Amino acid sequence: MPSPFPGMNPYFERPGLWQDFHTEFLSTLRRLLVPGVSPGYIVQIEEHIHIHDLAEGGRALVGRADLAVAESPGHGAGRVAAVIEAPATVTLPDQEVERQRYLEVRDRRSRELVTVVELLSPSNKRGGDDRGSYLAKRRERLRSPAHLVEIDLLRGGRPMPMEDRPECDYSVLVSRSERRRAAGLWPIRLRERLPVIPIPLKAPDGDATVDLQEVLHRTYDGPGYDGYLYDGAPEPALLPEADAWARDYLPAAR
Repeated sequence: MPSPFPGMNPYFERPGLWQDFHTEFLSTLRRLLVPGVSPGYIVQIEEHIHIHDLAEGGRALVGRADLAVAESPGHGAGRVAAVIEAPATVTLPDQEVERQRYLEVRDRRSRELVTVVELLSPSNKRGGDDRGSYLAKRRERLRSPAHLVEIDLLRGGRPMPMEDRPECDYSVLVSRSERRRAAGLWPIRLRERLPVIPIPLKAPDGDATVDLQEVLHRTYDGPGYDGYLYDGAPEPALLPEADAWARDYLPAAR
């Protein structure tokens, strides 16, 4: 069953639903992209990992999902026969782990990173440490030889920094490594179909393409979202005219 909306489904933007949608959307995008880049390229899912100290309200970017800490044997340390009790006990901050997934397109033979595909999250568009961490990583990528595709399907928050951005609800940015600082932008309104976008590859290979509306329809179809997606109102709230328009697309049972 496809999503009932002609473009982006604004009910997915609710904070309690976004992380699940984010994961499902990128997984679906990967499945649709792979036939267009094979056999010369592979598409992998990677993660940014953020640790949030709940008591302090701050977040810190830890790194990629493959980050691991190995135990190493002690050097010059004697065996302790008994446990030494500390003179005081303290409580460490409670922590929340947030994983933000993205896609990497890599050369099949050399494993060179060719293109990064990001789907923005609410924390990327709010002020604070998460936005700062993402912007730092974004600047690093824009100085690298890899292409960047940045998909923004969130009406709320602050858009990513760019000059001459047209008024729009959603957008897709395609930054090709050979054309920086110029980048292509697909501005999208709430009532418009999501576009077919290019995924740049290495020269002399041409672009792959992916239909974001088809990605959304297949994302909607699999996990049974229609059973609970419409239990609350869109967030951020739609303006009255847009809200009346959106209600016309809700399943009949609602």
